Amino acid sequence: MLRRYRDLYAGGEQLKRNGSDYLVRRQKEPADVYGERLDRVFYENYVGSIIDWYVATMFRREPVLIAEGDDDPGKCFLGEFIEDCDRRGTTIAEFFRKQIQEALISGASYVLVDFPRSSQQADTRAEEKACGADRAYLVDFTSDQLINWNYDELGAYDWVVLKSSYLRKESVQDAKWRRETRWFYYDKQRFEVYRSWADEGDKGAIELIDSGVHGLAAQNRVPLFSVKIPEGLWLMNKAGLLQLEHFNKSNALGWALTMGLFAMPVVYSDREWNQILGESYYIQLGPQDRFGWTEPEGTVYQIAADNLARLQEEIYRVCYLLSQAGGPLAGKGAQSGLSKQRDFAITQEVLRAYGDAIKDTMKRVLRAVVEARQDRLQVDVSGMDEFDIGDFSNEIGDAERLLGLGLNSPTMQKHVYKKLAMKYLCDVRQEVKDQIAREIDEGIGRD
Repeated sequence: MLRRYRDLYAGGEQLKRNGSDYLVRRQKEPADVYGERLDRVFYENYVGSIIDWYVATMFRREPVLIAEGDDDPGKCFLGEFIEDCDRRGTTIAEFFRKQIQEALISGASYVLVDFPRSSQQADTRAEEKACGADRAYLVDFTSDQLINWNYDELGAYDWVVLKSSYLRKESVQDAKWRRETRWFYYDKQRFEVYRSWADEGDKGAIELIDSGVHGLAAQNRVPLFSVKIPEGLWLMNKAGLLQLEHFNKSNALGWALTMGLFAMPVVYSDREWNQILGESYYIQLGPQDRFGWTEPEGTVYQIAADNLARLQEEIYRVCYLLSQAGGPLAGKGAQSGLSKQRDFAITQEVLRAYGDAIKDTMKRVLRAVVEARQDRLQVDVSGMDEFDIGDFSNEIGDAERLLGLGLNSPTMQKHVYKKLAMKYLCDVRQEVKDQIAREIDEGIGRD
């Protein structure tokens, strides 16, 4: 199922390579005809564009991350972590953008919090920092890479088993590709890593290559966090079958139209017919003979085109984007301005639900990292609740009216100013955001 969902999302050559899994073969259809249809297969990818639209709209403004406390080294690390959270130069916003994209495709995605392995035991925080053992990082896993798990009585993970597999060469001079498979076992205290290294198609011996206490053992928790989408908001699951039906109908209509362009000649005659027909030949007809071409009347073509338009609208409808459906039938049921606004309001509520899911996971991940490092910080994540750039002027107006009430609360003023500043400057470096937050705290504190 997940492989099908990934093909439907990607479309293009990826789906064409696996076209035989999705293009339905007609009953007793000749193999050469079906093969020709596979060669000409095409795919109108609506659901992939819908998922990309949701992800892009959610992250139009990056989430606002605020760290409060007097731990400057901790803030310095957090700023670096936000700019590079996986040791590959990926910002935390971009990392979680991929997580929500994966969740909309497969229903869930997973984030592992890990710390670098160190060969020497660090006795102080300075030694730990010097050897890089305190540099937490994130690793992403997909739904099909989580192959086994168990929950405790509170519903948290008791243990998990993750699997990754890829082709690699042992060295540059090695001409043979080999498959390396790794299994990662984590419980609330320990981890174990197993590896299998063998030629493609063979089964290699499984060996234990690493084990020990993981970074969140002091918290007595498995270091795996999930981004899960409720079944009702799992877009690919809602639209996948509709997209497959549209795929088969559109390819059938395309094939029929192509065949209609190569009409067959028809000769109406009572006598025996043995003449050869072709572009370089001519035919001789008797006085009562008639000649014509097979040509469909087109009624079924119109029915098929209308059905494709309905399928397209249904894909957008189940994804809460009916106002963006367009298509041939869009003008037949013109909506009022109020109706369109109401439809987009529904879309915004769905976007907020996705934003809440991402913010919740980000909070849990960042707080787990801060606690594991024993930083004296309180981390919070906000934003991802307004999806129209034009709304910022409204927010400023709301903030002015709120501050104009004359409420004697410096704490409220700090949070209002921080929220406005961080939302407007969401794309600047985290260290700049931290400096702005400190200046706001100091400025209002002096007042």
